[in-house]
Amino acid sequence: MRTTALVRNEPLAAVVQETGWTQQQLAAAFVRVAAEVGAEELLSTGRSQVSMWIAGTYPKGRVPLILCETLSRRLQRPITTADIGLGGPMSGAVTASEWHVDTLTGLVDLGSSNVDLERRQLLAGAAYSVSGLALPGEEWWDRAPARAASRHSTANREVGAAEVSAVREMTTFYQRRDQRAGGLDGRTALYQYVGDDVATYVGGRFRSEKALREMLSAAAEAVYVAGWMSFDASHHEVARRSFTLATKLAAEAADGPLVGHILRAMAHQATDLGHPKQGADLAMESVARKRYMHAAPRERALLGVVQARSLAANGQRRDAVAALLRAEGDLRAAEPGDDEPSRVWFFREASLAHESARTLWALGDLDGALREFKRSVLTRKTDTFSRTHAVTLGYMGAVQVRQGNVEAACATWERALEAMDGIHSGRARETVVTMRRLLSPYRRRGVTAAAEIDERARMILGRVA
Repeated sequence: MRTTALVRNEPLAAVVQETGWTQQQLAAAFVRVAAEVGAEELLSTGRSQVSMWIAGTYPKGRVPLILCETLSRRLQRPITTADIGLGGPMSGAVTASEWHVDTLTGLVDLGSSNVDLERRQLLAGAAYSVSGLALPGEEWWDRAPARAASRHSTANREVGAAEVSAVREMTTFYQRRDQRAGGLDGRTALYQYVGDDVATYVGGRFRSEKALREMLSAAAEAVYVAGWMSFDASHHEVARRSFTLATKLAAEAADGPLVGHILRAMAHQATDLGHPKQGADLAMESVARKRYMHAAPRERALLGVVQARSLAANGQRRDAVAALLRAEGDLRAAEPGDDEPSRVWFFREASLAHESARTLWALGDLDGALREFKRSVLTRKTDTFSRTHAVTLGYMGAVQVRQGNVEAACATWERALEAMDGIHSGRARETVVTMRRLLSPYRRRGVTAAAEIDERARMILGRVA
């Protein structure tokens, strides 16, 4: 009997029909997935659970998510509870299924979603999912490497050091490009590379366990950079999904410091978007499970300073100050020749000063924030870090306005606008929008400098995004 014969849920009927499975085949696949994700309670009842679900009974517990994963694997694309008409009481758990969708399926879908114009526009306008920031339990992290090792290859290509090197080289190119020009330009090409080449590598045959883990780590970094470029482009839900997939890949690679690096980015994003509780929680997770302990000093400093800002935004003043001091000490401990990952090449004195300034700002110390912003501007290599330089100047001007020094702010913002030549960044654009908003009262009072900067800002808005 075909499954669709008993289905009373039209969205579900369409998905089930697409699989081409019988009810028995679907039930058997469901039990296999339940065993893989550790849902032992369903191994003996799985077939009856599927029968009840098909007949129209609302499934309970972990059943909907495991059903979604089963269908996702069959159709080679993510299937959510909403896709099969089970939004209702489970709608808050839809995003949790991201942690149980196979990473290879996620890679392919991530690439196609961001290359296809219609899907890309849909994702770009999607609301940032705060519920999607919930992390899996300890058992999920413990089992991640074994899941990767047991994954069957889907491509006949043999994968080793040369392929790992190719992915890392491409990732470095886009990371440096993002630092210079912003994330709006070039990210689609990176997503396509992830969905095509990287997915093929991850699905290939590995010459050794070491090659598998190195490729998973390299893939995680590529997806992370794609997510960071989307974050900078202000496509926040795309970025969140990318960060989640990158975290999964890093966990499968058993690369604790890389997991921490990506969770740090998620904390950064959540804090920027006004979700301090979630930002602080993610920042705490970024240093948990020996992620901080196993990281190089420079990466420890990066994890620590973002944790400091997240804690400050969440009102945890004492903990924020302690984390900030620890981050400063970690960066001082970093020395040439350290065995540190290339992904932290950008994090030096200027970056630490920028994040320290934002931490002090969140703590209400405007004088300290201004001092650190100035240090960041003075110590940064502006040709290499043009985007961040422009954003730092934008923040610095905002602090000066809050201190009542409008003339100094206008002078700072003039430099910021000059630095935005050739920048394509949503975050840079946001600093210009903020600039105009803060200048509005002074422009109405007839302050000449404010009117001039506002006009320049208005003209440049169309060029930075």
